[in-house]
Amino acid sequence: MDKHYLTPLFRPASINVFAGRADDPALPRHAAQLHEALRAQRYAGTLNFLDIDTPGTLADLARLRADLALIALPPSELVRAIELASSMACRSAALIGSGIGAEQATQLKAVARREGIALLGPNSLGLQRPAQQLNAGIVGPLAAPGPLALVSQSGALTAAMLDWARANAVGFSSVVSLGRHTGIDIADVLDYLATDGDTHSILVYLEGIVSARRFMSALRSAANAKPVVVLKAGRRPGGRVAAQTHSGAIVGSDDAFDAALRRAGAVRVHSFIELFSAARCLASRQRPVGKRLAVISNGGGPGVLAADWIDEIGLPLAGLEPAAAAELAPRLPAAAVLAGLIDVSEEATPEHYGAAIAAANADPEIDGVLAIHSPKIGIDPDAVAAALVQARRSMSKPLLTCWMGAVSADAGRAILGEGGIPSFATPEAAVGAFGNLATFYQNQLLLQQTPPPMSTLAKPDVEGARLIIESVLAERRSALTELESKTLLSSFLIPVTQTVRARSATEAMMLATQLGFPVALKIDSPDIAHKSDVQGVALDLANGAAVRDAYTDMVERVARLKPQARINGVTVQKMAPARRGREINIGVVTDDPFGPVIVFGAGGTMIELIGDRAMELPPLNRYLAHRLIERSRVAETLAAWRGAPAADIEAIEQILLRVSEMVCALPQLREMDINPIIVDARGAVAVDARIVVVDGGGQAARTGLGHAYHHLSILPYPAHYEQVWPLAGGGEYLLRPIQPHDAQMLQDFVHRLSPESRYFRFVSSITDLPPALLARLTLIDYDREMALVAVHKERRTGADGEVTETERLLGVSRYVTNPDQTSCEFSIVIADDVAGKGLGTRLMESIMEVARDKGLAEIVGLVLTENAGMLALMRRLGFQIKRFVESPDFMLVSRPL
Repeated sequence: MDKHYLTPLFRPASINVFAGRADDPALPRHAAQLHEALRAQRYAGTLNFLDIDTPGTLADLARLRADLALIALPPSELVRAIELASSMACRSAALIGSGIGAEQATQLKAVARREGIALLGPNSLGLQRPAQQLNAGIVGPLAAPGPLALVSQSGALTAAMLDWARANAVGFSSVVSLGRHTGIDIADVLDYLATDGDTHSILVYLEGIVSARRFMSALRSAANAKPVVVLKAGRRPGGRVAAQTHSGAIVGSDDAFDAALRRAGAVRVHSFIELFSAARCLASRQRPVGKRLAVISNGGGPGVLAADWIDEIGLPLAGLEPAAAAELAPRLPAAAVLAGLIDVSEEATPEHYGAAIAAANADPEIDGVLAIHSPKIGIDPDAVAAALVQARRSMSKPLLTCWMGAVSADAGRAILGEGGIPSFATPEAAVGAFGNLATFYQNQLLLQQTPPPMSTLAKPDVEGARLIIESVLAERRSALTELESKTLLSSFLIPVTQTVRARSATEAMMLATQLGFPVALKIDSPDIAHKSDVQGVALDLANGAAVRDAYTDMVERVARLKPQARINGVTVQKMAPARRGREINIGVVTDDPFGPVIVFGAGGTMIELIGDRAMELPPLNRYLAHRLIERSRVAETLAAWRGAPAADIEAIEQILLRVSEMVCALPQLREMDINPIIVDARGAVAVDARIVVVDGGGQAARTGLGHAYHHLSILPYPAHYEQVWPLAGGGEYLLRPIQPHDAQMLQDFVHRLSPESRYFRFVSSITDLPPALLARLTLIDYDREMALVAVHKERRTGADGEVTETERLLGVSRYVTNPDQTSCEFSIVIADDVAGKGLGTRLMESIMEVARDKGLAEIVGLVLTENAGMLALMRRLGFQIKRFVESPDFMLVSRPL
């Protein structure tokens, strides 16, 4: 049961093929191609070619059992083939071919689900596993073995990528072509590849997704274990329509997709050649800690081209510090220039390159190095390449190269490749590759963030906010008025300008006098989203007469321009007193498929023209809020600027955190524009707001359970499962969901386990958890999987009397939801020195409670027959215990929830 449910598909020991007879002249083209692909090389397992009319009893068919069924038959025979495969105990099947519509695909997937078969297809071109010599598809000849996995939603592009890879000596661990309406989708495949030992990096061609939550869960898990590079189609509206038509999946906003990929720790590229170059760099395990790239070149022109592209993609060009440059200069030719670019001159020898690289590596203001070499008479490019390989051995920073030229550069590129140094033909390609490295590092930091739904700020009035929304929906409205919108913001303690409604010119004049001049007037209508479009805003009114006249003119003008609009009156508010304040916008948009997305950028009446929209998926914490601000163009104006003091960034971050809380707590929230927010050195205040809500999701949000956040594509950290319990013998421990920063504590925990305890948990003599497994166990999605850890704080007094506090992990319980989505498989391990003190019971009861909250019906597990203590615990907790039919070494334990 520890095997992944897609193991029979990716590592089949035996395959049954239903594709007609190879000598049949009427054989469909795709069936003939499958026969040819399978027979072109010797598959490492057992291959049986069978007929759909294979005779025999159920017992006879059971003797033809296999892991995988490959089916390339006419549409009318597909259901029968799936049922026959099930009779042969096949746990996976691939439907090879195309042309199956949505209705028949739904029927085929339902049959596969009923039979317990993981179904690749319909409309799939199959898969390849080169190390097994398995070409179970029709995308072309079998690829060379290698560390890259390729997953593609386009058969045509899959074939093109494989053709390019063959010409460039690129090998694969897996190649998977996902078809339109497929049963196994991209999330399933990513979930398998995350733990596949043969796969070091994953390449994805993506057109759209079916379920944002499942996709993000699988992508985050995979990207936490190994680099994932995504080529996403549909960047423009026309492309999105074409992609949705082609893949049958949902294609959302490109900006929202960018935000999702960043938050998942993946890297996005824009061409399939860039896809492979990014994967090659990332697979080299070179990791920058920043974005500052130094360029070392033996010619001014190539170096300038590199510098131009560095600026184009938003990276800083790094140069040597003056002291470092002064120290290096005597070791280089006299013509060398060290201002900005490190131009070692045309006379540069291998030794000169080595000295420049050593200086750049030692400079703390440099995060990565690009060495460019163009052919020079009298200089051996191969010797320079060898010098770079030697220099790389002592480097702590990424080193990339651009070996310019054609025939004269081939040998040097080969030397660099053997030395593990990525090499590119042009400066732009090399700079772009470093940009991908830097992006990967930055996105990995985003991936590690697991914020709770509520921040540590003062508690908002969530119930009051819900009552406002319910009153609006009860009136069959979706748009909140300005007053309602500001009241909703106030419920989450977002500062707003004081606003009152006037229903007559005289009332407006009196209210303005009470508030104090100057004031602003705005039309109040549920039917007008953008007040400026109907001249429904008047600013800086300095006296009562101006307010009276402005009220009368505004109401008459709006009634003329929007005769159908309902006008409740005019709102009156005191002008925001900010001196040299900046106008920003914070909002929420709902993307299909990713759900609510938080938007930050420049505000004011020209927001659409400026187009400054940085996006982030909720929930947010301070780190994510700060990074969101940094990505906007308006961020440059928030520092001290043209005589104005720096804006209060912390105030902006707090509003972003409050908006994140709103998004998490209010699933009815569909759109929100807080525009403008005036921010200066003293704080930030919302001047206007527009909010749109929809019915649905309110009751789920009230439960406080994990499924309350069904509207989010990333589940928040479930802080409500945190509990403090007394520890037998004294002290206490915190029971909480696991987090990514627990990785080292988990590794230490495994180190301290006795050999017997380690064997009982991992069924091996493992002493160290491999990095990929450690990452997989500590970064989870809290949705399909949950892990609870018992953490004890220990105080130690040093020789100097100083008291330090450390955290120690005492135990872990975990469940993973099975593919049937109704049951889960658990595991549990307890530190040896606390065994028998009730901790195991508490961890099991708590993990079962979480599974129950998720709506799961059954919890199951495997326990080694000699693990008497665990079997006794299972009996006390009411588990049914029986022999595991697939292995006499295990007992199968199960209990309804």
